Amino acid sequence: MTVLDHKIIADYHAHVYYDAAEKDAAARLRAAAEARFAEAAFGRWHDNPVGPHPTGSYQIHFAPELFPEIVPWLALNRDGLTVFVHPNTGQDLEDHRDRAIWLGTTRDLKLSIF
Repeated sequence: MTVLDHKIIADYHAHVYYDAAEKDAAARLRAAAEARFAEAAFGRWHDNPVGPHPTGSYQIHFAPELFPEIVPWLALNRDGLTVFVHPNTGQDLEDHRDRAIWLGTTRDLKLSIF
């Protein structure tokens, strides 16, 4: 086993997954997260799958220092939505496949893009 230093993590992405029936819940979660975490960056809405993601989603981009605040907050406030969290180390396949944290139901990612 290769031991990696957590300092290789540049930042994190949290992808909030939703479908048409869940979009209102996703919007409420986003509004609350934007109000609570002004230092995070919130990406565009994607109502259809994009990249490796199997469903509609938006991204929350945040620094490692915010991890102990944002991830527990999302766990408690996701309102049944699935949230996929991964580090960004420059190793996209490993970050999405091996280093991810799922809040809610795991989904199959389209990893062949990496």
